[in-house]
Amino acid sequence: MALFSTGPIDNSPILGIRQTQMVTVKVVNRDSLNSYNLVIQGFLLNGSRTMYVNEMVSLAPNQVLTRNYFADLDAFEFEFATLEEVEAEIGISVWGKQASGELVDSHRIVAWEKHTAII
Repeated sequence: MALFSTGPIDNSPILGIRQTQMVTVKVVNRDSLNSYNLVIQGFLLNGSRTMYVNEMVSLAPNQVLTRNYFADLDAFEFEFATLEEVEAEIGISVWGKQASGELVDSHRIVAWEKHTAII
């Protein structure tokens, strides 16, 4: 099992508006033979850690998956857990977006920037 985390993301309002209103998660299964299961969890961080996203997805060989989640929150974090030990086979990126769909550079996390732990 592998656990990937964005770590806490500060999204405090600037002039009354948060930079990110939506998060796009993109996942790729680089394995050409095996399917994998991935649990996606999103947490609101407001003095306590409250889960607001909990989704399990199955990735077919060579599949690319895109999911969009609400993120108009002062602070949040996303975690991704594989049910199999597949650290090298799964690529994950997280992109903060404004309501217009424009990317928020400061809320961009790609595969090599995430904290990873093999459990």
